[in-house]
Amino acid sequence: MNIAKKHFRSVVLLACAFVIVALVAVGCKKKSEPTTQSKAPSMEDVTKKAAATAEKAKEKATAAAEDAKEAATEAVKSIEQTTCPVMDGNPINKNVFVEYKGKKVYFCCPDCKAKFEADPEKYIAKLPQFQK
Repeated sequence: MNIAKKHFRSVVLLACAFVIVALVAVGCKKKSEPTTQSKAPSMEDVTKKAAATAEKAKEKATAAAEDAKEAATEAVKSIEQTTCPVMDGNPINKNVFVEYKGKKVYFCCPDCKAKFEADPEKYIAKLPQFQK
């Protein structure tokens, strides 16, 4: 073989090798398909949303606690004795009381306590702690 043919064969082989390498390099790459996933929220966005949710929950809990406190106050007022059952309208003295049927009954003075003890059923209807 002459040198020209050898050189031609080498050039052709080199060209073929180059084409094969180029095809392998280009052909092996997969075309990236567009993703349908949405962008994940950032940590800052998640933190802000969590803080807003916590604040709303705190406001609701505070409102519920205030409502419960108000209801409890009203309930206590409806059963709390504030006046003497013997001397209508006189304010009670928390130091002058007697226990009757498991409940404390307060009076304005020791004289009223004695009158109650003499006939408790006479005064029971006036006492909120004995109302149903």
